[in-house]
Amino acid sequence: MKKLQFLAIALALGVSSLFGGVYKVDPSHTNVTFSVKHMMISTVNGEFQKFDGTFELDKKNKLIALSGEMEVESINTNIAKRDAHLKSDEIFDAKQFPKVTFVLDKIKGNKAYGKLTIKGTTKDVVLDYEFGGTVTDPWGKQRAGLSLSGKVDRRDYNITWNQALEAGGVVVSEIVKLNVEIQGILKGDDEF
Repeated sequence: MKKLQFLAIALALGVSSLFGGVYKVDPSHTNVTFSVKHMMISTVNGEFQKFDGTFELDKKNKLIALSGEMEVESINTNIAKRDAHLKSDEIFDAKQFPKVTFVLDKIKGNKAYGKLTIKGTTKDVVLDYEFGGTVTDPWGKQRAGLSLSGKVDRRDYNITWNQALEAGGVVVSEIVKLNVEIQGILKGDDEF
């Protein structure tokens, strides 16, 4: 009986540390989206369709590192004219600043502290953090999921284009909501 208990404990400890390590972001199961108020009455959503990144979990599945980059040219709001404007020098200036990046500094509770760089400007941000867990997929690969969300003021990144409305307010809100749903595959299980 004691041997079975020891084996169960050893197996449990082995499984919990099995998922620690470096994960590569799986782009087919990850979403990098944003939303912003338009005309102060509705919300416009968009996404970055091309991105890359890695994150690291310790043996207790605590997030200890994360870095990612999004390609500005991959912005998609489902309106070609709007996408072209977002990529222009009035907004993101994709030619001069082709990437948006995020680097994690630390996790404290359910908050992720890090540095967000847009248009060559880096600012400290605090995002809501949720760890989704770890799992072995049907093909034997170790996967982990996590979420980051929050708000940034686009003016902090020199994205200031706007137009005033006759009735008051502006065409585009200064506050942008971010939502990132990440799934990664443990290094060695993917094809780094």
